[in-house]
Amino acid sequence: MNIAIHRTVYFWITGLILAAAFGATLFFGLPLDIDFTGGSLMQVGYQNERPLLADIQKQIAVVPLGVISVRASGANAVSIRTRTLTPFEHSAVLTVLSQSASTTELSYTSVGPTLGGQFAHKALWAILAVALAIILYIAFAFRKVSRPVPSWGYGLTVIAILVHDLIIPAGFFAILAHFTGARVDALFVTALLALLGYSVNDTIIIFDRIREHLARNEKIGSKELFEQTVGKSISETMTRSINTSLTVVLALLSLVILGASATRVFAFVMLVGVIAGTYSSILLAAPLLIPLARYFVKK
Repeated sequence: MNIAIHRTVYFWITGLILAAAFGATLFFGLPLDIDFTGGSLMQVGYQNERPLLADIQKQIAVVPLGVISVRASGANAVSIRTRTLTPFEHSAVLTVLSQSASTTELSYTSVGPTLGGQFAHKALWAILAVALAIILYIAFAFRKVSRPVPSWGYGLTVIAILVHDLIIPAGFFAILAHFTGARVDALFVTALLALLGYSVNDTIIIFDRIREHLARNEKIGSKELFEQTVGKSISETMTRSINTSLTVVLALLSLVILGASATRVFAFVMLVGVIAGTYSSILLAAPLLIPLARYFVKK
């Protein structure tokens, strides 16, 4: 089956999915964790039954901390987010919580607003640096391919695919964060960086097969249409791409079901990203070369 023939259908489906993901990101937003904004996060466990979250918030309100966020964490624990606390305020919060119940502090993290801002900038630059390195590598690897798409055309296609593979997980995370209270943290950035490399790996496999066929066609003087070359290359590599992705999906599913709560959101984002990356590599990346080829032929 020549997948490239039905590329218009895949483009429309992709457009609808991207619109939904982009809309979710704009509507729900991506709430930042203290890694980026600065602040304090503590997890407090209750030895007996956990009080109502509203009652816990009232207890903490005795200490003048401004806006605070109290969310359930497991069966008998809560996560408390506040502005950056002083040692005195930290002790005061633990004291008021222990007055009405037996509590234990499970963890405590405090990040200054300046450090959080620096981390946000570094995370953004890391993503941009990885994307640039990938584009330069592809332009170099395909430097001998000039017809019908120049080498930089392959890099341009990869940019479009990378944007797709970032928007889909971001939109999913925005929905997840809205209903579960998850926040963008260092693990989220790690997931995006891993997805960039994973998606490009599948795309390069298909592009490399196209390059091999183009070189062989030129050597033997074949007049095979570029669309047929693309379709044949996708068909020859599709089984490998799907099988590889399936093994990763199974591993991520085990993390989602059996893994610790600290890594569950990370595994969710990776799972959505791997599926989106596999879809984009097979049904978008190579088919996008066809309209590019037609543009350069006409030009």
